[in-house]
Amino acid sequence: MPESLRRHFLRESDAKQVLNDFCRVINANPEQFFGSKPRVELIETRQARIFLFNRTPFSVEVQDTMFPTLFFKEVLSFLPQVVVDMGAVPYICSGADIMAPGIVAVIGDFGEGDFLTVVDQLHRKPLSIGQALFNSETLRAIKRGKVADNIHYVGDKIWNLLKTII
Repeated sequence: MPESLRRHFLRESDAKQVLNDFCRVINANPEQFFGSKPRVELIETRQARIFLFNRTPFSVEVQDTMFPTLFFKEVLSFLPQVVVDMGAVPYICSGADIMAPGIVAVIGDFGEGDFLTVVDQLHRKPLSIGQALFNSETLRAIKRGKVADNIHYVGDKIWNLLKTII
């Protein structure tokens, strides 16, 4: 892990604060994912702060923006989903934002600014963590243009860094 600058467990009070911040971001209850006395590990790198629970990276903070990782399966199944056609997959995995024409389904309800999981139509594999530019009702009606920012995707710098950690 040559990129790592510092790795340590957080004090219980700091861990609770991180978990509360994370769960506020995804609109969930901390105990739903982490139990009552979780141990949270922090890895600080030049580009990000990575938070781990049970050796699994659940959240990343980059420039004061916290978002879930594609490695924390429990959260991915909890987040609303945008299903994209297979033609959109290579673009999303290259960092392109999520565009309305590539969407085949919107699963769950969410508000503008909420995080969502982008999955492919064929295998329903997570491709990206997106941030909605519209609420779910509006997004379902839109037929053109950008509908979500691509925050974290398979193959990005964060993804590759996290693969070296786990």
